Amino acid sequence: MNMKSYALKPIGRVESSLIDLDAAPRQGDEGAPDAWLAFESEVAEGLRDLAPGAEVIVLTWLDRASRDVLVVHPRDDLTRPETGVFNTRSSHRPNPIGLHRVKILAVDGTRILVRGLEAIHGTPIVDVKPVLGSVVER
Repeated sequence: MNMKSYALKPIGRVESSLIDLDAAPRQGDEGAPDAWLAFESEVAEGLRDLAPGAEVIVLTWLDRASRDVLVVHPRDDLTRPETGVFNTRSSHRPNPIGLHRVKILAVDGTRILVRGLEAIHGTPIVDVKPVLGSVVER
């Protein structure tokens, strides 16, 4: 198998009161506190149309995750059967990219306050994308 590697450059970091990976909620709607997305100044122009009330997808690099895991018990529940990581939301996986649907509460320069982010303090941000309407089945 011919595998290429790619470099990702963080565009910012998460600023959150969540500092303990084991204490963090598994999903943003499971009690995640409001958190700030603190972006690098060189990407400021890309943030200009983000506004309070909008929903966006934040992609993070889960830098504290194990990258050699291919099978997990979903939600770390040993009573559930092992499942391939690509059919779970486990952070432990070959490329630990976090996918977070959040609501923008406030914008302050290169800092954006969001609700629904379960990422812990210091997590690198790699991209932000708008939430699109429903997908039409063809």
